[in-house]
Amino acid sequence: MPAVVTFLRERLLLIVLTGAFAALALNIAVPALVLSVMALSRWVVSADLGLAELEGKAA
Repeated sequence: MPAVVTFLRERLLLIVLTGAFAALALNIAVPALVLSVMALSRWVVSADLGLAELEGKAA
């Protein structure tokens, strides 16, 4: 094969494999981010901030 075809085939393989590994990283990062947001929102909702006590004393 000519050198140009070999060069293009190697570059195409590199691009395809880079895209595959990037997609694999997103398959791990996105669910981790979603679970982190869910855990944080649950913590915020369940946190006892004592706001009811503050409002009761001010009134």
